[in-house]
Amino acid sequence: MPDHNVAASVSTPGEESATGTLGKAMALLELVVMAPEPLRFTEILNIVGQPRGTVHRQLTHLLQEGLLELDAHQAYVPGVRLLKFAGKAWARNDFRSVAAPYLRELQAVTGESVHLGMLRDTEVIYLDKVEGSRAIRMHSQIGNASPVFCTGVGKAALATLEQERLLQIVDNIQFRSFTASTITNGEALVKEVNAIRARGFGFDLAEHEDGIHCVAAPILCTGHDFAAAVSVTGPAYRLTLEHLEKLAPVVCKIADKIATDISVRISPSSR
Repeated sequence: MPDHNVAASVSTPGEESATGTLGKAMALLELVVMAPEPLRFTEILNIVGQPRGTVHRQLTHLLQEGLLELDAHQAYVPGVRLLKFAGKAWARNDFRSVAAPYLRELQAVTGESVHLGMLRDTEVIYLDKVEGSRAIRMHSQIGNASPVFCTGVGKAALATLEQERLLQIVDNIQFRSFTASTITNGEALVKEVNAIRARGFGFDLAEHEDGIHCVAAPILCTGHDFAAAVSVTGPAYRLTLEHLEKLAPVVCKIADKIATDISVRISPSSR
């Protein structure tokens, strides 16, 4: 009788080729993700020692699938799709774990939904969300991404950046209107982000979703290379501008607590 275990382990030429192709792509993906800084094509080529055409083809596939992206300097960085996958499994991530009790504290104080977001190029990825006691349906879900220019948490995350980096990101944004209140040009966005940086918090007044307001504060973690923010979100009829202004100091206090805890418990080199 044939040995089924041996038979199952033997690949046909086509299967072996497919496995080899996937393996090479995964190796390139891991190389870029684990690199301490973005890698250019020539740097990747020198590291892997594979034919130029093969490496270019694999990188192109990874770009097309959204697993890798090219930054402003044409260097390879992890893509938004990869970060969305990571967001689904973020429960094991140190950053989310550190922030979690403070998010719950903020929700308990305000009664509204609370978001933790991290900047990724021109989008903000929702790393965590605590539903409010009177929650309403919103776009935001853990692992999902939203445009950075029309969300409170996105604009607040931008406020953590140095001005040069902010301008680079703004130049790459493809603006579009989601509501009548959406910011639709770079000059207005930069002005808004600079105001957030100056006062320590910002608003989303129905800029992404009609009838939804939020107040957000940047999480300022010195020495860390990520840009993040925390927000309180709810319906406009409850979260009027006057009420948002009253909540702002509470949100800022929570953002400061998260930043302090991260600085103590997560070293910059571990990110």
